[in-house]
Amino acid sequence: MPRYFTLQEAEGVLPLVKEYLESAIDAKARIGTIDGELQALSSRISLLGGIEINPDRIARQKLERAVLIRAIEDAVDRIQSSGCLVKDLDRGLLDFPALLNGVEVFLCWKLGETKIEWWHTTDEGFAGRKRILNEFDIGGAGLRPN
Repeated sequence: MPRYFTLQEAEGVLPLVKEYLESAIDAKARIGTIDGELQALSSRISLLGGIEINPDRIARQKLERAVLIRAIEDAVDRIQSSGCLVKDLDRGLLDFPALLNGVEVFLCWKLGETKIEWWHTTDEGFAGRKRILNEFDIGGAGLRPN
């Protein structure tokens, strides 16, 4: 059974999951840099019919890449263990399951936003985001956490 957040609970977890998200995004960017360097080396080898390479450097890059992949996996696991869902790592998009009038919805947050101000149904996704008005106020009729 999923964890359902109140808006206040999601806001409370946000600083921690944001830190993990930023860590994963940074690691992914570094992997992109490493992949670009290795691809450029491969292209140069193909173009020139072979070149002298530094095997130690390549081995270090591949090891760093493997460590970074594990760091991303760990960060995503930590985010998801909080009950929050990573929807799009490239965009920094997180969803917090919630209940609105007994129906599962997602409180939606994107990296760069200062607080959680959006929600959408489970089948609408990011494109169907609606601004939170008073649907999720404490004591309101809408949100009922488990």
